[in-house]
Amino acid sequence: MKLLHPKVISRMMLLPLLMLLSALSLAEYNGLTAEEKGLAIAREADRRDLGWRDSSASMSMLLRNRQGDESLREMRNKSLEVDGDGDKSLIVFDEPRDVRGTALLTFSHRVGDDDQWLYLPALKRVKRIASSNKSGPFMGSEFAYEDISSQEVEKYTYRYLRDETLNGQGCFVIERDPVDENSGYSRQVVWLDKAEYRVQKVEYYDRKQSHLKTLTFHDYQQYLDKHWRASRLEMVNHQTLKSTTLTFTDFRFATGLDERQFNQSGLARMR
Repeated sequence: MKLLHPKVISRMMLLPLLMLLSALSLAEYNGLTAEEKGLAIAREADRRDLGWRDSSASMSMLLRNRQGDESLREMRNKSLEVDGDGDKSLIVFDEPRDVRGTALLTFSHRVGDDDQWLYLPALKRVKRIASSNKSGPFMGSEFAYEDISSQEVEKYTYRYLRDETLNGQGCFVIERDPVDENSGYSRQVVWLDKAEYRVQKVEYYDRKQSHLKTLTFHDYQQYLDKHWRASRLEMVNHQTLKSTTLTFTDFRFATGLDERQFNQSGLARMR
């Protein structure tokens, strides 16, 4: 999973500063403002995961209600790294039968609204997810549609908060505030481990500044000697007492996927 964006300064004007910040050592972070340090940490996390090209994985989604009752869904996921913009992703549901063939196609963007389309086989039509609905729950889970998009750096403004140990790991704790006024969140607090800049935990706060959800990342594995992916994600909603677990298996990278596998017109033919 992926982390800043000065709202009015263009990316071109920022580029020299971002290149400088990415090169700073941990010791040199101390001379920066909280905003500069938050940006530098986010940029370094992003830089370390560049170059994966494309990936695929099998996924399971375990839903739990507040009484502890569970339901399981099986899906497939494909992602494509896009030069100069956000990633593209496709999620297709295989089980249970009542959601089989449901597919979500996401074109993430560094700046501006993401594009998302949901194919519903029962209705035999593709539904575009409006920007005003991105905070809604994805297929009844505790993940919102905006959580499914890649978390591009430019989608947020950042501020370094503190260093902290989490589960025995030294972490940076930064705050990121969504730029998009349609986001369901006022802010997010993110823990990234200092060793590899992997996201370990995210706390989400709603538009009323109340703690809404917590996402934790577990069982990281390294692929291609560079790219780290969590095998399990746990999202807990503190207001509804519901939770969702996403489990990933069979990760594959650089398999030759291209734009043709991420086509809105082909959603209805996904199997």
